[in-house]
Amino acid sequence: MSTKSRPPPGSNQEAQSSQLPAIGPDDSFVRVVKALSVYIVDEITLPSTFEQLRTTSAGNKIRLLVEHLVLNCTNPALINALLTLKWHFSTLEVDDRGLNETRANACEIVAWRFLTQVSERDAVDFCLYELPPVQPRGEDGHANGNGESADEHTNLLPQIRPRSALAPTASDRPGSRRVDLLRSVSGIGIVPGGEEQVEIDEEEDPTTSFTGLNGLEIAAVADCKKFLSQRIVQRIITGIWNGDITFWQSMSTNAKKKPQFYSKRKSDPFTRLRVPRYIKVFEVLFFATFLALYYAVLVERNPYHVTFLEICLYIWLAAFSYDEFSEFIDAGSIFYAVDIWNGCDVIIILIGAAFLITRYIGLAQDSIPITDTAFDILSLEALFMVPRICSLLSLHSYFGTLIPCLKEMAKDFVKFMVIVAVLYIGFLTTFSLLARDKFTLSEMSWILIKVFFGSSYLGFDIMNDINAKLGPPLMLIFITMTNILLVTSLISILSNTFSKVISHAREEYLFVYSVYVLEASTGARLTHFYPPLNLIPLIFIRPLRLFFSAEQLRHTRILLLKVTHSPIVGAIWLFEAANDYVQGTARPFLSMGPGTGKFTGSIVSSRRQRPFLSDRANSKTHSGQFTLFDRPDSSGPQIYSVKSKKENDKAEVVAHDNTDLEAKVADLSLKITELTALIMAQQGTVGEE
Repeated sequence: MSTKSRPPPGSNQEAQSSQLPAIGPDDSFVRVVKALSVYIVDEITLPSTFEQLRTTSAGNKIRLLVEHLVLNCTNPALINALLTLKWHFSTLEVDDRGLNETRANACEIVAWRFLTQVSERDAVDFCLYELPPVQPRGEDGHANGNGESADEHTNLLPQIRPRSALAPTASDRPGSRRVDLLRSVSGIGIVPGGEEQVEIDEEEDPTTSFTGLNGLEIAAVADCKKFLSQRIVQRIITGIWNGDITFWQSMSTNAKKKPQFYSKRKSDPFTRLRVPRYIKVFEVLFFATFLALYYAVLVERNPYHVTFLEICLYIWLAAFSYDEFSEFIDAGSIFYAVDIWNGCDVIIILIGAAFLITRYIGLAQDSIPITDTAFDILSLEALFMVPRICSLLSLHSYFGTLIPCLKEMAKDFVKFMVIVAVLYIGFLTTFSLLARDKFTLSEMSWILIKVFFGSSYLGFDIMNDINAKLGPPLMLIFITMTNILLVTSLISILSNTFSKVISHAREEYLFVYSVYVLEASTGARLTHFYPPLNLIPLIFIRPLRLFFSAEQLRHTRILLLKVTHSPIVGAIWLFEAANDYVQGTARPFLSMGPGTGKFTGSIVSSRRQRPFLSDRANSKTHSGQFTLFDRPDSSGPQIYSVKSKKENDKAEVVAHDNTDLEAKVADLSLKITELTALIMAQQGTVGEE
């Protein structure tokens, strides 16, 4: 595939078409990545901001690429390739011109603009298409395609990424996936400004680390926050959140994960346990019970022996710790750290472990003071457990928008306090030495802390006691710097941070929300046990791994899940039945299915084959998802022959005479076309200059 040859100067249209990437429907992922990279590197040669690429003539090449891809590209890995390139250009060394950042933004813009030009079902197929694993070239010559059932690890930054389905590596660790991806994109072989394309070595595919990831997961890995915040992408994520789009249809040993539209008649009701909103609801219920047991133990406060309520609190704490550990293993440290509430979870576990150890020591030594210390440690849990149960508010757009602002303001506050600490230590040393005969170091420390937080009169009262000559001027300087200069500067910095972050806070909120939905739904683990029921397979099934095969263990886990979670599934069924009765059975993606959502590789018939600047009235191609209308050449009342994809020439619809309306629409369409051509011509002139 050669995209470097320049046509002779003659036809601008031919020149443009020769530069556009040629992507076949069956091209491998690495070939798609390289074909797109050559075009991006060749055409994006001037630094521009995201808004300039989106709204000015600087994005003309992007618009041409989007139109070309909409009309000609049917490769299902297109979105995966564009977002992988975004990751690649973002991880390159920062240049003075900011060209790599411009190219990264261009890839992100092309991805979401492409989705807006196709049908919603095609958008779902593109976004949820998982890159197939590369077939290993071992001695057997083939790869095992059932590697997903053994370990049941999530595809979203998994803890262990096997080189093949049969031989997982033992050297990987949590979070090492991001390092692996960095190495992968660095080996794509794209040299900005280079004149030769690096040959593709199929045996050493540099993009193998992305296998098993769908487009949305790659977007989360690549920090494509603007892409994830687009309306079409959020519709897909909301569909996953509500359970309208699922990844499992049956709860059986041979079940395979694939994106599909939910059908109540075909799907196993136990697969509803993987719906993110139900996971969140039962997580809140678990925390409410956890908090009730916590208050009951603190009120009871038995210093002599362990009570029944305290045993229940230990069970809840163990189930919570195991659930957090499983989430950390499945998601990896990178995505686990994205959620701010996971930090609270870790602190809750550490405080609980400290209480358990101190409580055991107090009971073993029969020491009342140590036991009191244990309950004092347990009382600290309320600082994190109460906000944790209110984490449900973070899913609301208003509260979820404020959390990123508070997070960034806290970062700036910590950075600013470094300057405060340096000045404080300097003045503390001076005042302690000057008043060494009257104030101890501890007393002087507390006095200066009170002065810093507004008690200026304390400093003026003791400045003569510190030193008759140096005390007053030094204290005046300290009070002026702390109460006027530093505090005012801190308020200004935090205000600037708030105003800067609030403009992008919704993108941050949607990014965290999207990551949570993907973590909760796209994992390869078929059986998901809700805490505290997750302790049952840990105690009774985990030891059996030494004796049973992976298939037998999976069958046993499925049976245990159906026995223990039947009441929960019944509650979910009643809720959905009541919801359908009140709101009706209409679903956000009703026009798309429900269907399997499986990518067939031939999507030309189901896509709106229309350039985004073309005239709707003169368009000859339509999406296979919509009805095709053949208008007969006659006057008077128009008769349209309705042809659907499965029923061809089986129905006729008689429409009323709308001649005047059609004439006005045609005239308006002509004016819009002329105006569009004029604007594009002016933008092209500016771009050439």
